[in-house]
Amino acid sequence: MYIYLICGFFGSGKTALLMDLASMYKERGAKVAVLVNVSGEVNVDGNTMKENGCDSVELPDGCICCSLAEVLESSLKNIKKDVDPDVILIEPSGLALPHKVKEVVKRSMIDPDGIYIVGIVDVQRFDGLVKKREAFLRQQMSSADIILINMCDLAEPAEMEAAIEWLRSECPGRPIIPISTRTGENLDKVYEMMK
Repeated sequence: MYIYLICGFFGSGKTALLMDLASMYKERGAKVAVLVNVSGEVNVDGNTMKENGCDSVELPDGCICCSLAEVLESSLKNIKKDVDPDVILIEPSGLALPHKVKEVVKRSMIDPDGIYIVGIVDVQRFDGLVKKREAFLRQQMSSADIILINMCDLAEPAEMEAAIEWLRSECPGRPIIPISTRTGENLDKVYEMMK
């Protein structure tokens, strides 16, 4: 069983990516469970996920890396026991710190084959995020195993270059892939990297 944390600031495209990944795993014949930390963002509809062959659990308002850590741990144990999926996709809130969520997952003692952090940013909002929340963005992306720059289909070349340059400088050694969850551009490259 593999666990992927889909992390990024509000509006980065986490939910769209989550839905794309769940569909991709279903096409591969994998059993998928989805955990979403609901916090006023657009929710993944549990019925839609079930129709797509995924078990879905919504975690309530709060943050799964701190105030809801115990809820996340018990949810993971229940999913392992009741569903025993091949893959668990977790979407923390836009304010969660991925490395802390990963620590909670490790504490759950469900012993996955791997825990990976997928960081996602919206290139069109990237400059504003760097100006207003640079330290937070750095902290969020620096723990990612792979970084995706969403909305590449709508970006000016200079916007994309600036985002890539900043991410390479602040998060060295991470694969950085421009994608579009809207058009599906480069999602095949992401799927190739997922186990």
